[in-house]
Amino acid sequence: MANIGYVALLLALVLALYATVAALVGARRRMPELVMSARNAALTVTGLLTLSVVILEYLLILGDFRTLYVAEVSNRAMPVFFKMTALWGSQAGSLLFWSWLMSLFGGAVLLRKWGKMRTLMPYVIAVTQITLFFFISLISGIWTLLAVPLEALGLTSGAQLLADMVNINPFHQLGFTPADGNGLNPLLRHWGMIIHPPMLYLGFVSFVIPYAFAIAALVTRQTGDLWIRATRRWTLVAWLFLSMGLLLGGWWAYGVLGWGGYWAWDPVENAALMPWLTGTAFLHSVMIQEKRGMFKVWNMALIIMTYSLVIFGTFLTRSGVISSVHTFAQSGIGPLFLIFIGLMFIYSVILLFERLDSLKSENELDSLLSRESIFLLQNLLFLAVFFVTFWGTIFPVVSELVARQKAIVGPPFFNQVNGPLLAALVVLMGIAPLMPWRRASVQKLVRLLLWPVVVGLGVTAALFALGLRNFAILPGTQLRVLPVSLFYGFAAFTAVVTLLEYWRGTRARHRSTGEGYLRALWTLLGRNRRRYGGYLIHIGVIMMALGVIGTNFFQSETQRNLAVGESFTITSTLTGDYTLTYEGLRSLPAPDDVSRTGATLSVSRNGRNIGELHPTHDFFIPQEQPMTIPAMRYSLIEDLYVIVAGWEDGGATATFKAFVNPLVNWLWIGGFIFILGTAVAAWPDPAEDRRLALASAPRRTVPA
Repeated sequence: MANIGYVALLLALVLALYATVAALVGARRRMPELVMSARNAALTVTGLLTLSVVILEYLLILGDFRTLYVAEVSNRAMPVFFKMTALWGSQAGSLLFWSWLMSLFGGAVLLRKWGKMRTLMPYVIAVTQITLFFFISLISGIWTLLAVPLEALGLTSGAQLLADMVNINPFHQLGFTPADGNGLNPLLRHWGMIIHPPMLYLGFVSFVIPYAFAIAALVTRQTGDLWIRATRRWTLVAWLFLSMGLLLGGWWAYGVLGWGGYWAWDPVENAALMPWLTGTAFLHSVMIQEKRGMFKVWNMALIIMTYSLVIFGTFLTRSGVISSVHTFAQSGIGPLFLIFIGLMFIYSVILLFERLDSLKSENELDSLLSRESIFLLQNLLFLAVFFVTFWGTIFPVVSELVARQKAIVGPPFFNQVNGPLLAALVVLMGIAPLMPWRRASVQKLVRLLLWPVVVGLGVTAALFALGLRNFAILPGTQLRVLPVSLFYGFAAFTAVVTLLEYWRGTRARHRSTGEGYLRALWTLLGRNRRRYGGYLIHIGVIMMALGVIGTNFFQSETQRNLAVGESFTITSTLTGDYTLTYEGLRSLPAPDDVSRTGATLSVSRNGRNIGELHPTHDFFIPQEQPMTIPAMRYSLIEDLYVIVAGWEDGGATATFKAFVNPLVNWLWIGGFIFILGTAVAAWPDPAEDRRLALASAPRRTVPA
């Protein structure tokens, strides 16, 4: 079976290359039959990769430990569910999974009616298939053929890296059959890591589609908004999946890693965040091109950056160039990734500069007080956050190359620089919906902003006064009152603007149709999904901001070693004192390859008993690796978060670490609203599609 899977992989590699060449030759020589052959080859690649994935899943479930990948990520004691999800549990399987998802998205594009996009499609095929060819090549073993020539040239280290790439083949066979496998990394045996990687991968591969259409538009000089309308929903879907991946990654970090937080500005977290930032800027900017025919060069640059960052993020995870709990071991794929990223980026930029004459804006900014200006400012802020994150991520590598000493950039740098930028973005989220296209009336704008500003200032003043009086519980807390008050005031301002937009639209429909308010709101959402779905996203962001600000400014933590019957106290800024009393330690039922120990802590708040917490400690026997599982007491106000860090004398004494995370659950609630809003905005709306098509029909395009 493994040989069949490998042959399917090699055939997919060959056909991906053929589809690329056939599509380009067919387009250049105007041979539609050759383009259709490329299309059929691309669809066959999807089928072959599906066969490879099915076979690898079969080998994982069967426990075929002669297959190296199966031996690395599975063992006999693992539950079947985790054997199945081990497909993306390590280097080779995750790259196969990435390639398979990419082929599915590419195939879905090709199965749609081409219509006006017929001239674009050969180049779309070429871009998607050359990307697919590169990823399949990494796990095919073909790069090992270069090891001998490099060795002959004296490049021993490079030759060894390429020779070792034979192990990245998911179907590579060992010369013997081990009695058992190593098992999956214990950190990955959690539902969050079962869902989190597929969501990120789906987000990454989805962004390849709008990039492919953008390149096709540049090549054919069809640089109007046809390619944007063709890919709008693909971009929203990519953004949706990437957003879900980031949120699930935060949930996994919060519930498994046991450090009390959800975002550490880890390099691989940043690698997923950066394309999200540029993708978000792109989503906002393309609205201006659709409405006013402006920012065409800017939009091309943003999607080129997003595609490059998708590949760069995959490179960071798999090259071993940085250290992270998310990354894989160092291998020869690192230099190959850099070469591929460099070639695609350079080609894209050269093509962009060659087509500048066809990317001239149809209009100019009429006023600084306009929606176009606000969107442009938002884009600049998104890119500012991106550049800060990018520089902080690569600085350790740069410092090691230049100064021979790795300098670590920690969360304080990112928080202090990005915090004000993100706060400014929240404010602009409130201003943008009130701005008309072209030019705003100052008097009308002041009237619309009056109540939101009053509420924002009122929240800021109230929190500032309350904080000075009550937030002296923890040392240094008063110093945080001013920025917290401002941030929450900004959030209140934007929340009021957004809710008033819903109210105005609902009231107007109620007056014109006589519908009840709930019915009017529902109809409003259904008839203008992009607009009101976007407002729902804004509400989700505001809710998430409540949690982010609360946990960043007012998190409490303490650590104590206790004997049975002893207690310790942790103080919450918002609700008072929690007292935790150690009651004892005991063994708990667990899978065959896990030894699980649980502690019992009775909990009281301000002298009143509120229940028990049961943090656990898992020891994974095959890997000889421990993992702490926190126990949490959830509420909308705060979480009490406790882990058992260790024990002595069979549990006579134990060490506990406790955190109080104010408002953290608003982050997850806001994330759900955020995802819901994105789904609403991305939901097909035929009426709106027809309106946009009619609006763009008069615009001229330069023929290829």
